[in-house]
Amino acid sequence: MSFFPGNDPQPGDAFACDAIELMVIPNAKDIGGFEVRRALPTAKRRLVGPFIFFDRMGPAILRPGMALDVRPHPHIGLATVTYLFDGNIRHRDSLGTEMVIRPGDVNLMTAGRGIVHSERSPEELRGGPLSISGLQTWLALPDGKEDIDPLFQNTLRDSLPKFDAGGVSGRVVMGGFDGMKSPVGGYSDTLYVDIALAPGAKARIPAEAEERAIYVLDGSVTIAGDRFPSDRLLVFRPGDEIVVEAPQGAHVMLFGGASIGSQRYIWWNFVSSSKERIEQAKKEWKTGRFDIVPGDEDEFIPLPEG
Repeated sequence: MSFFPGNDPQPGDAFACDAIELMVIPNAKDIGGFEVRRALPTAKRRLVGPFIFFDRMGPAILRPGMALDVRPHPHIGLATVTYLFDGNIRHRDSLGTEMVIRPGDVNLMTAGRGIVHSERSPEELRGGPLSISGLQTWLALPDGKEDIDPLFQNTLRDSLPKFDAGGVSGRVVMGGFDGMKSPVGGYSDTLYVDIALAPGAKARIPAEAEERAIYVLDGSVTIAGDRFPSDRLLVFRPGDEIVVEAPQGAHVMLFGGASIGSQRYIWWNFVSSSKERIEQAKKEWKTGRFDIVPGDEDEFIPLPEG
């Protein structure tokens, strides 16, 4: 998924923990039978490292007769990262790619100067109940790379470095963590790690990354004595190691990286350092100048009004 209509999230209540710069409570919206919670962007925080968009999809079970159908739509100036915990999604794009995204695999789609894609429940799985749970994030492309050629990359789950020690386990999705390096390429310093904590375990988040945050997917975590429930985005202050504790167990996603360093505008599915470039992309989509998606040519999402 690349875009779900939804409201901006809200900042959370005040808390005592000095390690946390901002807590965000995502706004949830029902999208055709399952919930999507948007954690970025917010009015108070637009990016964490290169991450400019963070959606939590599900978890949910779509009833028989229901399916995920995100019609063809365009992107510029960003790379999308689709990472599933459960369910399957068929991705098609204007490069001619057709790929079923499976749990634990990483789909990195670089829009650059422009790409169109669709995401749907696989036809062969429809008719019965369909599970869906995962994350859809966007990475803002750095200066000088916003208009590079579009590209699609799929990295299989078993190719990602795994760790399991002291009740802390998971995979390095992008970037480096605890001496391990993901094979998934990026365009700037990027950190993206899937972490599960057994009851009573502690995860240490090193201070190397310039900007860091976690999203609490399941369970609750304690940081410096403050407890945070599931579906909270916690942005850490820079410079200090963070210790995340999970007295009853938890599942979190760590993300961040180097600051983009310059302003980015976001409108619908478009990200750019230039408002003029976004206006150009709007006109190109409205007048049919983007490429089509082979195998999914009959439908598209119109440009929003206003």
